[in-house]
Amino acid sequence: MINLAVIGTNWISEKFVEAAKDSNQFTLSAVYSRQIESADGFAKEHQAPDCNFYNNLEELGADKRVDAVYIASPNSLHCEQAILMMEHGKHVICEKPLASNIDEVTRMYSVAEKYNVVLFEAFKTEFLPNFEELKMSLASIGKVRSVHLSYCQYSSRYQKYLNGENPNTFNPLYSNGSIMDIGFYSVSTAVSLFGKPDKIQASAKLLDSGVDAHGTVILEYPNFIVSVQHSKVSDGNIASEIQGEDGVILIQDFSECTGFTIHKREVSPQTIHVEQEDNSMIYEAIAFAEQVRDGAMNYAYVQRSLEVSEVITEIRKQTGVIFPADK
Repeated sequence: MINLAVIGTNWISEKFVEAAKDSNQFTLSAVYSRQIESADGFAKEHQAPDCNFYNNLEELGADKRVDAVYIASPNSLHCEQAILMMEHGKHVICEKPLASNIDEVTRMYSVAEKYNVVLFEAFKTEFLPNFEELKMSLASIGKVRSVHLSYCQYSSRYQKYLNGENPNTFNPLYSNGSIMDIGFYSVSTAVSLFGKPDKIQASAKLLDSGVDAHGTVILEYPNFIVSVQHSKVSDGNIASEIQGEDGVILIQDFSECTGFTIHKREVSPQTIHVEQEDNSMIYEAIAFAEQVRDGAMNYAYVQRSLEVSEVITEIRKQTGVIFPADK
């Protein structure tokens, strides 16, 4: 079993720890929180009586029992915390986005190579069984000509922002906003399916805080265009689609990708669905565990992570979203 530590005790950490336990690859061995009581409570909730808990990151890094660390802190802290853990010889799985910009991401992977540890971005969509089916089904619709990826979801924190509370979700100090959250799924899905685009055109509407509330991105490839629609201030209810010369694939929710439907001319629609675990984070946990056991990073994952960060950094440059990390 891989001895796992967790940085952050929020809802996403809860889901990942449950997924990690269900994968039968990990044991929860340590928890970090700024409040020691929160770390202690998290360990007890997950029935980890032998778990150590910390409110000091240096002490966590020095814990010899810990093999790997899951980081679910605010985006702006990912780089610093991941590097500290890797310098202590820990493998790191870090929530998406891996860092604030491409410079930080590049530096993080350099540190991973220097200390011979695994650094892995937790982008779950790429590892879902139905997403694998989607990749294999692309050939069935012929040459791809147009793609539309829509992910718009009204944030539960938006009312707090409107009330003047300025939560992390809409605060540039934490490297946040729509493209860094909702939009990340769309960009990463495009890059995972088609690689890095040749050209990027982006527009967005910014909140007074300085982050984007919603936006549109055009990713140009040699023979087709991917249009991305993302929002954290409105709900969307339209399917995403991949149009080919011989048919179209409709995906209702590509981030969870529980299935999709292929429509071809003069042929009855074909729905593709394979069984997936309810906690979809289990597949990224398994992918991380495989790399840790192999003692090496999968460079296809590294390349996708670098390309996505490069694309999103360029999107923010075009839309005027600036973080302290950029300076």
